[in-house]
Amino acid sequence: MSVINTLYSFMLELKSSLAQQSMVDISTQYPVMIIGGAEDKVNTCDILTAFFKSAGGENATIGIIPTASREPAIVGDRYYQIFQGMGAQQVQVLDIRYREECDEERWVEIIQSCSGIFITGGDQLRLRDVIGETLLINAIKAKLKAGGLALAGTSAGAAIMGEKMIAGGSSGESPNQSLVDLTQGLGIVPELLVDQHFHNRNRMARLLSAIAAHPEKLGIGIDEDTCIALTSSGTFQVLGKGTITIIDPGSLTHTNHAETTETSPLSLHNLKVHVLHQGDRYDYKNRAIL
Repeated sequence: MSVINTLYSFMLELKSSLAQQSMVDISTQYPVMIIGGAEDKVNTCDILTAFFKSAGGENATIGIIPTASREPAIVGDRYYQIFQGMGAQQVQVLDIRYREECDEERWVEIIQSCSGIFITGGDQLRLRDVIGETLLINAIKAKLKAGGLALAGTSAGAAIMGEKMIAGGSSGESPNQSLVDLTQGLGIVPELLVDQHFHNRNRMARLLSAIAAHPEKLGIGIDEDTCIALTSSGTFQVLGKGTITIIDPGSLTHTNHAETTETSPLSLHNLKVHVLHQGDRYDYKNRAIL
């Protein structure tokens, strides 16, 4: 009987240990979170909670950058209320509307004090033009590199993460050059070329068109209420209710991108495509499913 009790006790301890390990996995700090937009803000708020935990939980000092929005005060306040409600130690909205503000020391000092920065949705081109190549973004990058920051971007805030950025375009057509407008992003994760609201807005052809133009990049299509949560080791985990579509042109053998007119259909031969969902992991440095 004592042997059975001992075994039962051992199993309970093992179950408890595994449960704790699961909790550790869920609350692992993610230095960068790239969100497809329209993340849950009123129910379980899983993605926003993961960011909140990554930024330090109740010890977090979170800065919100609503610059991409046409209504930055309203959008900024919405996220302010969310993170305050979660119990963050301090939350501040960086209501930056003009490029020259980004070189002011007051904003850089706020960045230095933050453990988390959240970049909202809106117009990614405006966001890039305002904060790109400024003291503000340099301070964010430096703190991220030093391991002292969790950075999240949703919608427009996701689009700017790569070295190359989708500034706009259309959907619902065959892949062609006119389907996508490309420009420079902020280079937070230079290997990736990100499209958001992905399946929700039928943007597969747009991402394919972008990859045809930049086959050295890894195409990432992120659905709404879904994100890729990157780790410092060059991998990411999928969080949320939708899917992540990966377009890997590493073995691309041919594209006619250089020879076609803007509206002519594009050819792309030997692409690799993955569709990932909640819990799946991917090594974006080595381009491999984990």
